[in-house]
Amino acid sequence: MPPAVRRTLVERTNRELPLSTQAQLLSVSRSSLYYRPAPPSAEEIALKHRIDAIFTEYPFYGSRRITATLQREEVSVNRKAVQRHMREMGLEAIGPGPGGSKRQPGQAIYPYLLRDLAITVPNQVWGIDITSIRLQHGWMYLVAMLDWYSRYVVSWELDQTLEIDFVLLAVQRALTVAQPGIVNSDQGSHFTSGQYLSLIQAAGAQVSMDGKGRALDNIFTERLWRTVKYENVYLQDYGSPREARAGISTYLEFYNQRRPHQSLEYRTPAEVYFAGASQ
Repeated sequence: MPPAVRRTLVERTNRELPLSTQAQLLSVSRSSLYYRPAPPSAEEIALKHRIDAIFTEYPFYGSRRITATLQREEVSVNRKAVQRHMREMGLEAIGPGPGGSKRQPGQAIYPYLLRDLAITVPNQVWGIDITSIRLQHGWMYLVAMLDWYSRYVVSWELDQTLEIDFVLLAVQRALTVAQPGIVNSDQGSHFTSGQYLSLIQAAGAQVSMDGKGRALDNIFTERLWRTVKYENVYLQDYGSPREARAGISTYLEFYNQRRPHQSLEYRTPAEVYFAGASQ
């Protein structure tokens, strides 16, 4: 049994047993039970914040261009370090885009169904994606389901890890609002998983996936991420997950209900979404 698993078992074991006894029974060092991972340094946080800002402005930049940009800014960093930070932040240049790990071999890939498709009503096409949300001392991950016709955020969820549960929760919540015709995503492991695909297909929706390396396949969601970060996340500089959750909830309610969109003839996403859905 791996030591990390044994330590977890110690935490869940009857607390009436002394820790020394629990450690002896499970063959782990008592000192290891008190280990807490060191938080990232201020320098690492600042570098990751800058990587996030560059990536948000240029989501088609990979680690080479981001490294070159940082070096032009006289930041002493190599590509290997940038790659490591991007992996930890869940950033990957479009096609797949920010949000999640690469798909695993053997996972299902579906065709991109939206090329030359006229999107004329709400719930005809939804897009789902994940992006990183920076905190003062760490990161969270935001998933959102966006109606492409109205730009209405049908559902969203935040988590501190990239485990799939928060994605499934957002999908389940969206499907209580309406049933889409097509759901588009990238080819990341969250969206090629059997759990995700089963939810979408059980709702009667078609699965569409971005073509690898195509920057425009998920353009509406990329615009949403830029809007959320520039108008809220970067300005608020959240200090904790609780602050981020409350602030982003307030902002997305504003985005849906009160923020006029030029592309919608200065109507709000909610006005367009519910007017079209009621017809």
